[in-house]
Amino acid sequence: MEAYAIHKGAIIKPRLARMTMDLVRGKDVESARRILETTNTKASKMILKVLNSAVANAVNNNNMNENDLVIKECFVNPGRVLKRIQFASRGNVDRHDKRTSHIKIVVTDNKEEGSAE
Repeated sequence: MEAYAIHKGAIIKPRLARMTMDLVRGKDVESARRILETTNTKASKMILKVLNSAVANAVNNNNMNENDLVIKECFVNPGRVLKRIQFASRGNVDRHDKRTSHIKIVVTDNKEEGSAE
C-alpha cells in the first residue's frame, strides 16, 4: 500500500527544492529524515514536513508499520508565479517573478493491498 502528502503553494523556487529532493529519492524514511535534518536549506525544512505528514498518513490511515516505509516517489512541480514589479532607472519597471512549488511525497511499504498478515 502507499500513502502520500502534498504541500501546494510552497514559496520556494522549484529548481532549488529539486536539488534537495534528489538527496532523498528512493531512500527509506529514517535515513531520509536524517539527511533532511542535517541539510541546512529552506527546502529541507519544507520537504521534512511533507515527509512526516506522508508517514503519519500511512501509519494512521492505512495501518502501515513506520519502520517498513520507503519513499516511492517524490517530486517538485512548479506552482503559480506571483508577478511583482520593481522600479528601475530611467523610468523603467522590472518584473520579478516569485515562483512557488507543489511538493509531493509518496511512501510505500512494498506490500500488496489485498494481502492479509
